[in-house]
Amino acid sequence: MGDNTKALEKDFHELLQEQNAYREAITLTQWDMRTKIPKKGVGQRSEVVGLLSEKLHQLETSEKMKYITDMLMESTKDEIIRKTAEDCQETYERNKKIPHDEFKEYVMLQSKSEAIWQEAREKADFSLFQPYLEKLVDYNKKFANYWGYKANIYDALLHNYEPGVTTKTLDNVFPKLRKSLSSLVDDINRSNAKPDPTVLTGHFPKQDQRAFTLEVLKQMGYDFDSGRLDETIHPFAIGINLNDVRVTTRYDEEDFRMAVFGTIHEGGHALYEQNISQQLAGTPLATGTSMGIHESQSLFWENFIGRSEAFWQSHYDSFKSFAPQQFHHVPLDDFYRAVNEVKPSFIRIEADELTYPLHIMIRYELEKALINDEISVRDLPHLWNEKMVDYLGIEPPTDREGVLQDIHWAGGDFGYFPSYALGYMYAAQFQHTMAKEMNLDDMIAKGNSDPIRQWLTSHIHQYGKMKKPLEIIQDVTNESLNPDYLVQYLTNKYTDIYKL
Repeated sequence: MGDNTKALEKDFHELLQEQNAYREAITLTQWDMRTKIPKKGVGQRSEVVGLLSEKLHQLETSEKMKYITDMLMESTKDEIIRKTAEDCQETYERNKKIPHDEFKEYVMLQSKSEAIWQEAREKADFSLFQPYLEKLVDYNKKFANYWGYKANIYDALLHNYEPGVTTKTLDNVFPKLRKSLSSLVDDINRSNAKPDPTVLTGHFPKQDQRAFTLEVLKQMGYDFDSGRLDETIHPFAIGINLNDVRVTTRYDEEDFRMAVFGTIHEGGHALYEQNISQQLAGTPLATGTSMGIHESQSLFWENFIGRSEAFWQSHYDSFKSFAPQQFHHVPLDDFYRAVNEVKPSFIRIEADELTYPLHIMIRYELEKALINDEISVRDLPHLWNEKMVDYLGIEPPTDREGVLQDIHWAGGDFGYFPSYALGYMYAAQFQHTMAKEMNLDDMIAKGNSDPIRQWLTSHIHQYGKMKKPLEIIQDVTNESLNPDYLVQYLTNKYTDIYKL
């Protein structure tokens, strides 16, 4: 390697360090805004986020970045540096098309919109949020046109979260998945062997729920020296850097499932980030390769492990040690079947694992129609309710339980929702492959999740963005996306629970 290449690599490292400093400051600020910030502090903090994001945008789209990445992609022998240069160049090519002032205005709008969304959600008043959402939609359409697309404008937004997946792919897979799930739900509705959900009712103090979920996170292998657990309205995990990956949850003292399964879900995200190779630290490759792969990890831990019979065989005694007395007399089988009850729900993050993908399809269809100018923002509340009746047979009583329940649109994350359903399908595919190599139920029942976490790290986590999402699916499972594994998993599980 010549002296010129070494010099370029040094300059690249310094440029990445500068970008990282801004990125980390922005991420920490966003965590604070979602968890701790006083209401009156939102306006000024949004200005700060806007200024920091504008500076980061300038660094990412500088001619210096373009020159260095062009040269390194031709000369470097270091695979990590080359992959990093490729990633930075893609970011350059996409973000260069967005004027700096528009990017800054958009980031400030995102921050303000999330705060307004919280107020609108509390008051169940969509009209408060509507003008902000209209601006967010307009920006996303504008950006999508800047980036360009081949078949559908929505594809430009999908690319931000799931590179390689298109509207055509989703429109082929989702209807087939819906048909299979709807048929299984119909069979369950006709079953005479339904679980008794009343065994889960009872007041469960927040501090005791927190104590149990902390135990679960530790058992999963979440590193508290590199993270923490906080409370928020809409749970999320956030990676500030590889050694600072934080988890949040939401408590409902009348329904412990919100915090328990929500924390396991976010813990799955966090394990991904915490187990990325330290060789990638300080580069934009030190994160999940896509939101679909990210969701595969959270849904794997939440559903395939956390909702399994084997999990509760190993955790039920611990659960009862923190739970109120009324849970102590519930047989394990009754408890397991109850936490897996299939029942249409208004709230996505409270949905059972069988109807969960239907929630995603509703959101996908609505946001795709918004971006394609087929519907207007003002029509969302009643269109949302119509689709809830069509897909799940229930109508939200207010917009709080309906169109205002998710934070994603408030953050401008159009194209994100499909990754949840894709992640669920990926997770089933990973689980099928993993089960060929180890007895999952036996390890989970013994409370031994280390081999599972190590397998996921070896096959998925360590690579960060070194591999593309579809490349990981192919390398790990030896086939492309296959929804049949999810249908098979759900059919087997619920045939047993409902005695079909």
